[in-house]
Amino acid sequence: MQVILLEKIVKLGNLGDIVKVKDGYARNFLIPRRKVRHATKNAITEFEVKRAELEKIAADKLVAAQTQSEKLKSLTLQVRQKSGVDGRLFGSVTNQDISAELKQQGFAIEKAQVRLLKGPIKTLGEHLIQVVLHTDIVTDVTVSVLNAQE
Repeated sequence: MQVILLEKIVKLGNLGDIVKVKDGYARNFLIPRRKVRHATKNAITEFEVKRAELEKIAADKLVAAQTQSEKLKSLTLQVRQKSGVDGRLFGSVTNQDISAELKQQGFAIEKAQVRLLKGPIKTLGEHLIQVVLHTDIVTDVTVSVLNAQE
């Protein structure tokens, strides 16, 4: 299926590119999330009229992500979990836990935006994670896992 990208999508292309994707991917994921439109002649002409507006919206999102990235870089997130004597956690710290902690700090970060580089965190100490704020902006954040009994 030929579609017009209404925003930058990783591994597909940039705003305004006309790409061919599988029908199911377009119908079930891209079109319902309003990331693409069918590439018909009418849609292409409508897109060219709205192109400047869409580029401005994309630029605004990028600037907002950059400012949020600067705030996150200086942040060391503290998460408390119960642990054993040897420093291993009872359970683990997941991207959902980190997302909830970031929301308490005032950041609007969804759990899908949090990337744990080595999987769920299962030990005490400081761990490096990544937060994807925009397709072009990935920020490293330090998570300090502390014992809940301290």
